[in-house]
Amino acid sequence: MKLFMPHRVIFEPASLEYPLGKEIFEYFKDKPVEIINTSARNTARYIPGSTNAEKYVKGTKPYLKIFVNLDDTFNVIKDHIKQNDDKITTFEAASLGDPLALEHITGSLAKTIEFFANLEKGRLRVVTKYENVNSLLDLNHNQHTHFRISINTNYIIDNFEHNTGSLDERIEAIMKLSKAGYPIGFIVAPIMQYENWKEEYNLLFEKLNNSLGPELSRKELTFELIQHRFTAVAKELILERFPNTKLDMDEENRSLKWGRFGRYKYVYHKEQAEEIKNYLTSLISDRFINANIKYFT
Repeated sequence: MKLFMPHRVIFEPASLEYPLGKEIFEYFKDKPVEIINTSARNTARYIPGSTNAEKYVKGTKPYLKIFVNLDDTFNVIKDHIKQNDDKITTFEAASLGDPLALEHITGSLAKTIEFFANLEKGRLRVVTKYENVNSLLDLNHNQHTHFRISINTNYIIDNFEHNTGSLDERIEAIMKLSKAGYPIGFIVAPIMQYENWKEEYNLLFEKLNNSLGPELSRKELTFELIQHRFTAVAKELILERFPNTKLDMDEENRSLKWGRFGRYKYVYHKEQAEEIKNYLTSLISDRFINANIKYFT
């Protein structure tokens, strides 16, 4: 898979006061990339009007933003753990994006993994659809980072997860991470019902089982199951950017559910959701005897 390389990079002056900002600036100096230095208030004028990406991005000027003040972030994490009465506290590194998408440019995930390795009460969770994990294999992670790979049927990966790793590449990546000592697991998302969906999910877990082999398949592996959902805003943006999408977003086939971020989302009807949950649970339990299915949502 070809790694992401932007056409244009915009640096705010304060970003170059941080070590990571300087590293990124040096990285791009010999790349065929336009480099612009400007203030935060003027950034928007240098961002093109629209573009296609792996996922839809809200607004007419989509962009990727890198935060270079890692030490500030790490200090907030330490303070948060203290406020949690020094209980083991877990942080998610992939709630709003895929941290490996820009890792070849920033190295931020590697720095974060090493930071968490030295936290007695801190744990990190990471999920990715990419396979470029080699830079993470020799890190001192102290098993404080739980790595999950997002997997799905070839139909879903090919049609809706453009410019990401193939299923084979993702499985190879998680095997490398397991060999490097990371606790590992899988996120199956978004789970969809479509023609032959049962046959294809059966093939998915059969392939995963065969690829991992008997030793790794018997380890404690976590699975997180997430059905496809969408909001009205998401549907509008997806159709604007991908008018010929095959993605099923017919509200008549869904139920409204209140989302934790303050918006209604459309999910499968209760009967369909139960069918998905029970079927995938059986596929996993039959093949991975120590599987820990964390949740279905």
